[in-house]
Order: sequence, then structure tokens, then C-alpha cells
Amino acid sequence: MTAPDHLKISGPEDILGFIPHSLGYWPERSLVAMTLQGKRLGATLRVDLPVPGGGSGRRNMLAGFARNVVTYLQADDAADGSLLAFFTDADADAGTDADSAGDGNPWAALLRELELALEAAGLPVRDAWIIGTEFWRNAHCSDPECCGIPGRPVEQIRNSRLNAEMVYRGSSVGAVPGARGTTPAALPADPAVSLAECGWAEQFAPRRRDRAQFDQVLDVWTMALQYAIGPEQVPVPTPGDADKGAVPDAGAAGSGAPDPRTAGRSLQLSPELAGYLRASLCIPSWRDAVLVMAAAGRSAAERGAEDFGMFDPDPGSAVLPGNVATSRPGPTPSPLPGPMSGRTSRSRSVPRMPLPDASASGGPAAGAVPAAEAVPGYGEVLLGLAPSVPDWTLMVGLERVLERLGGLGDGEPTAAAVTARGWIEWCRGRGSYADALYRQALQGHPGYRLAELLAELGRCGTLCGWAARREAAWQKFAPDAA
Repeated sequence: MTAPDHLKISGPEDILGFIPHSLGYWPERSLVAMTLQGKRLGATLRVDLPVPGGGSGRRNMLAGFARNVVTYLQADDAADGSLLAFFTDADADAGTDADSAGDGNPWAALLRELELALEAAGLPVRDAWIIGTEFWRNAHCSDPECCGIPGRPVEQIRNSRLNAEMVYRGSSVGAVPGARGTTPAALPADPAVSLAECGWAEQFAPRRRDRAQFDQVLDVWTMALQYAIGPEQVPVPTPGDADKGAVPDAGAAGSGAPDPRTAGRSLQLSPELAGYLRASLCIPSWRDAVLVMAAAGRSAAERGAEDFGMFDPDPGSAVLPGNVATSRPGPTPSPLPGPMSGRTSRSRSVPRMPLPDASASGGPAAGAVPAAEAVPGYGEVLLGLAPSVPDWTLMVGLERVLERLGGLGDGEPTAAAVTARGWIEWCRGRGSYADALYRQALQGHPGYRLAELLAELGRCGTLCGWAARREAAWQKFAPDAA
């Protein structure tokens, strides 16, 4: 994540004040490394600080830690320097750690290893700071009149000019992801949504491998996503309808800031539509297709489904659980009014209904794939390796729909919605937020496989391909925010 171009940084307080806005929270026991492109801030990386202590293998461990940091920062190929910020409880332990060189810096050994590794990579450290719970200071300065123990008050950072300007522009700093009290309290299931969900689940059961049903599911999701990112509400409910560790965070400037027209607006879903969408998330192939469609377009979702053999070769029969062949029932009615009802066409165009133009919100319409790019596979999309730039605008719409669906009940649909939101955060380079959502999904639905797989991917330190490339990465702050 980078600072908006028009924000001026006049001192270290401004740089340090920008970090919590970039991450979304005030980091704890963390190393935050930022690349520099001349005098301009580049990418931001946050990783857990290694556990303090001594031992014969300590230096090798710190050297390995430094190499990993360099690997992440080298993704910013335009960078020519770096900055380091140690967010720690140094107020309490300064000068007592085994790493201390006697200068009151408990992270001196780690700082040395980072400086050596970054210098060798062409990213020399321009400056470094230690930020504790109450005080902060320059990690290199030993002048007692300037940076003596315990340092300057942290309030200088919280009250910096840039911090004030970021707040004025609408940015906020929240709680640490996964902290106690930050997980939303479970809401009672909406009976109308639960009833609709059960009904759709029964109708979907014999149609899991039906191409026509798959097309309709993508049609309905396309419509929901388009409405979620546009100025209009999702189809208005009829009267009486109830609404009811060492995980890295990294990012660089890119495209796809949320549409300010939708910020803070509660997304409304009728019980019938919410039940349909929740039930569709319980079929893994459909769930994955929705994620791929949002990021890479309709063609990628369809091509991948065909490549994986998701459809029955015989359109006249279906297979129920237990491999029992059965005649396929009639067309499934749509949860939305209009031409979608009873849709059985295998047309791959989006339904002809009044939809807001996605390009008006800053992104391409759903299903758009650049002509010069080959249609990517599911694995490439889910790892952020293709397309070259995802449809961040449509992914914001997906996030809003998933957030709403996750609050309308419990069980597998909620786990799917929460896990998918975690994947979107991972794609943004916000590993801590992703990990917190995976843990939330597993707490509510133990053993949910997708959450387990994605959580392991994050724990291995894997960065999403889009987050690692400046031209593709998500941008938290809108281009015109400055």
C-alpha cells in the first residue's frame, strides 16, 4: 500500500502515522518495512517480529528472517531504498533483551541483519525506528537530547499532520484483526432466509452437474454483484420481507478502491435471493466459480468448470448423492423477477435486466476479459497469478454480498461466505485480516476445507500474485483521495 501521491510527508511522524492507515490497524509486535522509490513511499510489508532471545543459532535465524523480508520487498521492482519500523513493547524491555548491543536497542542484531540483506538487494535502509506502547525513537540515533531512552511520546505519531489529513479524508484505524471483541456476534438466523435456503438446497441437489443450472447461478451472482457496486440497491424486497502469526501483510498501489457511493450503505437482499445465494455457496464448484468470475470474468469461470469436468455429459439425467441416476426435474425458477424466471438457455451473456454499468464505478463489466489475454485457469486465478489485473471493483461487490450473506444464518453457507471474504483480503495483501476470517469460519464450522487450505497457504507466507505486483495490487485509497 502506498500513500496517496498528493499527501506530503514532512518527517518521521508522518511516515509512522501513515502505517496504521495503510494496514488498517495499529500493528503490535511487528516489523513494518516500506520500500522507497526515490523520495516516494512504495509498498508496505508487515510481519510478526521474531521472538527475542539468545542461543547459538540465533544469528542464523535472524539472517533467514531478513532474507524473507527482502524476498517480499523485491516484488516492488521500482524501489531503490527501504524504511523499517519496529512496533514492539520496547518501552518495557529496552536494553534487557539478549539482542541488545548495550545501546538500549533490543532489536540491534535483527536491524543489522536486515541492513546487510537489504543493502545487498539494492534496497539500502534509509532510516529505522522503534515504536513502543508509549514512546518511539530513531533506531540509529544515540543522542540523548534527541533520541534518548525512553524516546518521544507516541502521541506525536497519532497527532501527526498526515494522520490528521488521512482521518479528514475518511480513513480510519481499527482493531488488530482477530482481537478479542472484533469478531461480529452471531445473529439469530432469519426464518424467511432459512426457509428459502432449504428450498433452494433441495432444488440444487439433483442439479449440481447441470450446465444450465450452473449458468443460472452465475447469472444471479452477476446481477447481485453489479447491484452491489452500483448506485442502486439489489432488487428491493417486497413489503414484509425481513432484512435482516507470521502472516505477512503486503501491498502496493494499484486499482480498485471501493466506490464511495456504496460506502457505509447497507446492502438489502430479499429472503428469497439471500437463500438462493447462500444455498449456492454450499456447492464447492459453484462457490469457486463465483470467486473466479468476480476476479477474472465469466469466461474464466465457465472455461474452468468445463476443464474440471463439472457437468454431466448427458443433459437428460442427473446423479444424486449415492450415484443414483434420476430424471432431471423441470427448470428451476429464478429468485429474481423478470426474464430470468425459468431461464434454461445456455447463453453466456448476462441477463437483460436493468443493471448499473460496472465501468461507471471504475472497473470493467462482469465477464470482461482483455482480448490479448488467454482465459486463465481456476488455480491461476485463486493464487492471483492471472489475469494480469483482477477486477477489483467487482471483487468489492462480491465482498459486500458475502458480508451480508454471512450475517443471515450459520452453518456451511456462512463458513463459505466468511472464507471467501478471507480470500479477497489475502488477494489484497492483507494476510492478518485473511487469517482472522479463516479462523472465524473454522470456529463456526470446524473442518471447513477451503478455510483450512487457504489458512495454511497464508501460514506458509505465500503472497497473492496480485499483491506482489504494483500495477496489479489493490489500492485502499481512491486515486482522487488526495
